[in-house]
Amino acid sequence: MKQLVVLSGKGGTGKTSVAAALAHLAVPETSVVLADADVDAANLELLLQPARLETHDFRAGQTAIIDADACTACGRCAEVCRFEAVVPGPAAYCVNPINCEGCASCTYQCPADAIRMQEAHAGQWFRSDTRYGPLFHAHLFAGQENSGKLVTLVKQHARLLALDTGADLLIVDGPPGIGCPVIAASAGADLALLVVEPTVAGVHDLERILGTVNHFGVPALVCINKADINPARAAEIAAYCQEQGVPVAGPVPYDDMVTRAMVQGQPVTAYAPDGAVTRSLWGLWEQAQARLRANGEH
Repeated sequence: MKQLVVLSGKGGTGKTSVAAALAHLAVPETSVVLADADVDAANLELLLQPARLETHDFRAGQTAIIDADACTACGRCAEVCRFEAVVPGPAAYCVNPINCEGCASCTYQCPADAIRMQEAHAGQWFRSDTRYGPLFHAHLFAGQENSGKLVTLVKQHARLLALDTGADLLIVDGPPGIGCPVIAASAGADLALLVVEPTVAGVHDLERILGTVNHFGVPALVCINKADINPARAAEIAAYCQEQGVPVAGPVPYDDMVTRAMVQGQPVTAYAPDGAVTRSLWGLWEQAQARLRANGEH
């Protein structure tokens, strides 16, 4: 079983559209399991129209809880809280869960032992069924942390199912940027497909994410999306990739057909099978397959 993770140095490059298209192009010759690792803003499901099979709570981090009956309103908890999470109430102190960082200082300092730490309900994760294979995805609640932990959970369940069912490929739609969620999404990947736009900051964004995957030893393949909207910048990105010894797949042209496909909840390769974007994505998929095979031989 191979793992392909689709990443970008910033959001909005078309990463999810590319991931959905690859899932469509892979079947039926390749059995696929999908994971949407962008838990802060998961949207792969918008293009795959999944049927939800399972819903599970995600708990991570801790929040302080004050027992109003035991609280003596001495105010010591508010004094030691550096995050201004403890506030006075009508008869006792209470905790604003949005501000609480789970440090437990108030718990240790409370003379009445009226404060306890409780694991926070930070989000949910789901298992769904799509036309192209099982999909694991999640929703991290607003203001919650531990997105890297949730990404790891989502990916772990997807990987285990892929191994149990003998699937050929795990496609991970990764989060944007270079932070902990990206590192969690990239762990164990056989190939990172880096989607970049020909913008002023295009090379900088690519440099960031390429440095991240290189640091963790994940081979990379670059896709220049909407390359024809700025050929000069696209050429600049291609030249940078050549300097770094990173192959470039594509390029993929701009076409508003991609937007129309999104509105219809379909990958563009399914919505417009004869379009220019689809032809480019076929070439991208063939190059990704070749790279995955080559990486498996080492």
